[in-house]
Amino acid sequence: MAKVVGIGGIFFKTEDPQALAAWYRDWLGVPIDETYGGSSFMPGAMPAGGYTVWAPFQASTSYFDPSTRTFMMNLVVDDLDGALAQVSEGGGQVVGDVEEYDYGRFGWFMDPDGNKVELWEPRATNT
Repeated sequence: MAKVVGIGGIFFKTEDPQALAAWYRDWLGVPIDETYGGSSFMPGAMPAGGYTVWAPFQASTSYFDPSTRTFMMNLVVDDLDGALAQVSEGGGQVVGDVEEYDYGRFGWFMDPDGNKVELWEPRATNT
């Protein structure tokens, strides 16, 4: 039987793809490929302890609040505090408090389109 072996991308609609891509480039260092307007993250670039999660949530979850979207992106970062400061400086709205777990630290923000984004700084000891 064929099976899924990983996440191949995150694709979503926005009114101004170039502006939103530029915002992520300017405030989170996302390397934007001008050919297609997105970014490719190679598996080897993931820090030790990092991995990709696929998880359906109940329709009634409040975890994505205050966004009204039916999805939330999670981006792996190398410096959570620095990334949250950059996002705030760039006009993003930091929401909630940083949370720490055995597998890393998490923080959240609302991007200019109203998408809630979770930032994850993995613990290097997690394997």
